Amino acid sequence: MVLEIAVASGKGGVGKSTVSSTLILALHRAGRKVVAVDADADAPNLHLIFGVEEWDGEEEFREGFIASILRERCTECGVCAEVCPMDAVEVLEGKHVINPMLCEGCATCILACPEKAIMRRRAVRGILRWGKTPSGIPIVGARLNPGRPNSGRLVEEVKAISRKLGGEDALYIVDSAAGIGCQVISSLAGANAAVLVAEPTPSSFSDLKRVHAVAKGFGLPSALIVNKWDLNPEFAEEIEEYGERENMFILGKIPYDSAVPRSMSIMKPLVEAFPESPASRALMVIAERFIEEVVGEWDEWRFRHAPREIPQYRPIIIKPEGLGGP
Repeated sequence: MVLEIAVASGKGGVGKSTVSSTLILALHRAGRKVVAVDADADAPNLHLIFGVEEWDGEEEFREGFIASILRERCTECGVCAEVCPMDAVEVLEGKHVINPMLCEGCATCILACPEKAIMRRRAVRGILRWGKTPSGIPIVGARLNPGRPNSGRLVEEVKAISRKLGGEDALYIVDSAAGIGCQVISSLAGANAAVLVAEPTPSSFSDLKRVHAVAKGFGLPSALIVNKWDLNPEFAEEIEEYGERENMFILGKIPYDSAVPRSMSIMKPLVEAFPESPASRALMVIAERFIEEVVGEWDEWRFRHAPREIPQYRPIIIKPEGLGGP
């Protein structure tokens, strides 16, 4: 059975990667074939939690274009600088150059250049990489180059590599990026379920609702975990009540624990570094419930916690200023 579970939060810093690493490790200990998928190319950290220092393989990820000037043809007329909508053309030491950090590869300069002295080439957006954790769990991730925009296609490539490693009989735990941008949408697209993590703060609760709306849009059944619940028990209860109203599976809650950042600093999963800490004990209970009640009773669970209603996509149309009409 192939199961792909996306762990998301809508907000950074709420414990999503800690949850992901625990589920991955618990599944591995239970004898399940599991693949760790880090779908956050902006700030990948799953390999740090598992102590992965070397990768078995790396591959450049190319997407989009950037322009460059052919020096032997350029007459320094400056037309490219005049037409560039991104202000990516600069003059350095009397020569026009294109800043690759600003260029979006729109080809405006290529069309405008009277000397045909500009060409486009595929841009290297980042690096795809794969390997194994010290305990032998396959792990796949990516790293964006500085200044490059995040990409949903990059996550698609990461997931494709993970499928090659895991095959058709593995469980895939996808540690999503924060927010609801392209990378998160690609993490949820093709998944079988979502595990959503929140902390008892207004901003986290608001972002939980946003990412849950995306999960519902894909028709995904969702489980809910409230991290650091003891910092604001009343608000944590309010989040759980929201989950129950939305037919989410309340997977559990985790107390605040200073052992969490300490485990990250020594590059070990929390449940390995400090197995008797309060958060570790809570996480292992959550992992056991996940294996027994979600994975173990999958067909029944997914129907029981399917979204009651799948929201329709309604685009927001913003009318440019100065145009007439209603």
